[in-house]
Amino acid sequence: MFSLTEVASLNDIQPKYRILKPWWDVFMDYIGVIMLMLAIFSGTMQLSKDQVACLPILEKCTNPEAAQKRLECSTSVLGTTPSTTTDLPDNIAHELLNTQPTPLKGEDRGSQPQPTGRKTNLDYQQYVFVNQKCYHDALPWYNKYFPYLALIHTILLMVSSNFWFKYPKTSSKIEHFVSILGRCFESPWTTKALSETACEDSEEKQRFTGGVVFQKHLSSDDCCQTTPLMETPTVQFPTEKLIAEAPSLTTLDKKDGEQAKALFEKVRKFRAHVEDSDFIYKLYVAQTAIKALKIILILSYTSTFASKIRFHHICKPEIESLTGYDQFFCTHNMAFMLRKLLFTFMAMISLYGLVCLYTLYWLFRRPLKEYSFEKVREESSFSDIPDVKNDFAFLLHMVDQYDQLYSKRFGVFLSEVSENKLREISLNHEWTFEKLRQHVTSNAQDEQELHLFMLSGLPNAVFDLTDLEVLKLELIPEVRISAKVSQMTNLRELHLYHCPAKVEQTAFTFLRDHLRCLHIKFTDVAEIPPWIYLLRSLKELNLIGNLNSEHNKMIGLESLRDLRHLRMLYLKSNLNKIPTNLTELSPHLTKLVIHNDGTKLLVLNSLKKITSLVDLELQNCDLERIPHAIFSLANLQELDLKNNNIRTIEEIISFQHLRRLTCLKLWYNKITAIPPSIGLVKSLDSLVICHNKLETLPPALFNLPKLRHIDLSHNCISSIPVEVGYLHNLQHFAITGNKVEVLPNQLFKCSKLKVLCVGHNSITSIPEAIGQLVQLSHLELKGNCLDCLPFQLGQCRLLRKNLLFVEDHLFDTLPLEVKESIISD
Repeated sequence: MFSLTEVASLNDIQPKYRILKPWWDVFMDYIGVIMLMLAIFSGTMQLSKDQVACLPILEKCTNPEAAQKRLECSTSVLGTTPSTTTDLPDNIAHELLNTQPTPLKGEDRGSQPQPTGRKTNLDYQQYVFVNQKCYHDALPWYNKYFPYLALIHTILLMVSSNFWFKYPKTSSKIEHFVSILGRCFESPWTTKALSETACEDSEEKQRFTGGVVFQKHLSSDDCCQTTPLMETPTVQFPTEKLIAEAPSLTTLDKKDGEQAKALFEKVRKFRAHVEDSDFIYKLYVAQTAIKALKIILILSYTSTFASKIRFHHICKPEIESLTGYDQFFCTHNMAFMLRKLLFTFMAMISLYGLVCLYTLYWLFRRPLKEYSFEKVREESSFSDIPDVKNDFAFLLHMVDQYDQLYSKRFGVFLSEVSENKLREISLNHEWTFEKLRQHVTSNAQDEQELHLFMLSGLPNAVFDLTDLEVLKLELIPEVRISAKVSQMTNLRELHLYHCPAKVEQTAFTFLRDHLRCLHIKFTDVAEIPPWIYLLRSLKELNLIGNLNSEHNKMIGLESLRDLRHLRMLYLKSNLNKIPTNLTELSPHLTKLVIHNDGTKLLVLNSLKKITSLVDLELQNCDLERIPHAIFSLANLQELDLKNNNIRTIEEIISFQHLRRLTCLKLWYNKITAIPPSIGLVKSLDSLVICHNKLETLPPALFNLPKLRHIDLSHNCISSIPVEVGYLHNLQHFAITGNKVEVLPNQLFKCSKLKVLCVGHNSITSIPEAIGQLVQLSHLELKGNCLDCLPFQLGQCRLLRKNLLFVEDHLFDTLPLEVKESIISD
């Protein structure tokens, strides 16, 4: 037989798995141990004492008087009298009661009583043989194998109870779950997060009940003030409770913080892995149902064989030729004990079955594939703890049967709010004031600028950089601007690139009065902070993201009318039409930039109402002609139609009505010709028409008296009209990347010319008249067919080597004194 310790190990599981064993599994384990003890005890008793004792009932007689002596044989063998036949089997008792004993020969009835009965003529070895033969033939099989059957049934039930802990597809998930759950329960972050919740709950209760908090019991590290988001009567913002930093949480050890962050990641991955199936739940239901069926099977056949366990048995071993007897009366000395053990075993099995039925009732009565943290959300500040489903939910239900505190503490690691708090603490540990100071740079405008990229949040030390003027935040998922921003008195420009930002009331008040420029890049309009529409001191607003016609209803551009000081609006999007709500900005908007990323801008009628526009840029809008709505902008000074699909500009004649227009940019289009009517736009100061398909230039172009800047680069122009000499105010002339072969002498009559770009043409020589350009400081000649440079370049006293773009071998053709004058500082 097996020892109790060896067999009990089949029911043993690792101690950490006990949190997944509800009370019924534990109870069934104890019942299993009792049944195991019964099986081993009965087996031990059977091996040591189980046997039968047999005596012959009838003697084989060959004489005719055998029938008369049957009773004598029986009484002599059994050593009994008819008065004791009530303890015998019915057939034997009936035969003995109808047979009178016959005195032996020579025996006197009146003499002293003598021993009755007859000798059987069987020796000891024959009795041993008969006993063993009758043990196997007459004793029912259940009497002999009950201990082994009980042991097998018990082992099968034990294996079935713990099968889900051993099966590979479930054991790995259970092992991971128990490991993560234990770490979450013991993590210092869990304790600190829940203690902060208790702090916040006490504050909230104090705020609503109006009670008095005794300060002698609370330190500054115990509780922290929270400030709700602002509310305004004009724009409704979603209310959100801000989670201010608790000073007590800053004491979290860095190592503990790293472990907590790793736990958040493990919980997230484990949830995604387990929630996609319900295999653990089905396996647990299956093993419970199998145990219930086993119980029914065991009880059904055990109750049938229970009556077979008796003390008396009649044996017919068919060994008459060896012993002379054909029947034996046997007694089973373990019958009484086995009967008691069997009924005890049946009682345990019945109790086990009732617990199995309750387990099935619990499994099917409750929705175990869904688990709600509603109670945890109500008791804590982590209102974002999500509900879970499938195997993840089932495991949590099983844990609740052990201790609900495990699920409550585990829920902390399912909350994004909790994770953001932890990130904030770790972030403040890493990004100190000294480290941030090292990342501050000076931009092109000589402003103090800080660019933070892909952080988990905004470090608190940023607000200590009081001299910072430009703050750029990019790909930061959680930006919270606290009241400490009021220390940054020099802050004027803020960039939020894919950074949904939330502000406190005090912080908003400061930004409303001090912020001048705001850049926002977003993927969805929901990322646009609603508080930007109330920044009344804002002068420049840049919105970069998806603002097509379907989303125009959501972005709330009508609220821009509250930006009373807004002067510049930049929209880089995919608009189909100019939003009509922009007309609300008409009294104060002076610059509008629309970069449409190739989406065709169809409706521009709203432009007519924005009469205050001074600068208009419609870039990459797939325009084929100059929009007529532009001709109504009487105050327009600069027009940029870069990177469109414009082929003709016949409408340019209408620009004569825009008497303030000074700069016209038609670059990166498909314009093939400039109409002579351009000469009517007398106010034009700058014309940029590079990267087109121009072949000729009309003489009327050079009749614009105020023209100072003209860029004709990267076209197909072959000659420069001599009328270019009429541009007495010309300072910048660029015709790079064309097919020009000769530079007319009239060009060098433009004595105010400072920049001359004629590179990458087919020019073979530079006229000596270039020496007349005494103000020339930038000259580009590279990429032509020149053999030498005129020494008259030495008369261009402002020209220096760093702004002279020419091949080195051509520069070497200049006289030494000219080269020295150009090289000298």
